[in-house]
Amino acid sequence: MNHTALIAALRATRVLPVIEIEEAANAAPLAHALAEGGLKAVELTLRTASACEALAAAKKAEPELVVGMGTVLDEAGARRAIDAGADFLVTPGAPPALLQSLIGLGVPFLPGVATASEAMAARAAGVTLMKFFPAEPAGGTAYLKALSGPLPDLTFCPTGGVGPDAAPAYLALKNVVCVGGSWLAPRELIGARDWDAIRANARRAVAL
Repeated sequence: MNHTALIAALRATRVLPVIEIEEAANAAPLAHALAEGGLKAVELTLRTASACEALAAAKKAEPELVVGMGTVLDEAGARRAIDAGADFLVTPGAPPALLQSLIGLGVPFLPGVATASEAMAARAAGVTLMKFFPAEPAGGTAYLKALSGPLPDLTFCPTGGVGPDAAPAYLALKNVVCVGGSWLAPRELIGARDWDAIRANARRAVAL
């Protein structure tokens, strides 16, 4: 997947689900529910032992779904995600060494930034699509709007405290491609295998 195709998928999705999967067996029905709800992309997180297995299962179940891996902290984690079939990667921060190693892997990624200096450092490394994290504690829509003046070529996926009520204000900003949210498929709904509720949340997200 290239950068342009990823941005198109994220724009179509509008709300990128950020998901922790404890049991890989839940990945396929979860992917079906999200895709049936109209989502084009999803972010799993490298926070569980089954994350990579779940990503591979989600890709097999819904080949057209763009599946990324988040909470990538180092090159080793990135390589595990890529080997599992990750279409893109997401990091919570952007230390220079990690930026350079991810650039070398050739897979689209969203580095996490929370300040203008971090955004400028990522920009200097050639990255223009970033994760603004943690969005609400870091300044929310007001901060992103302020960044659009001096850094008009950068776009963001704000994540962290962005619920369905706050999402429209972020999505209205010209430098926001999508928002990330854990509310679409929280662990409680996945654990209960409530695919109907998750499908309904996906439809709500697409309509925002």
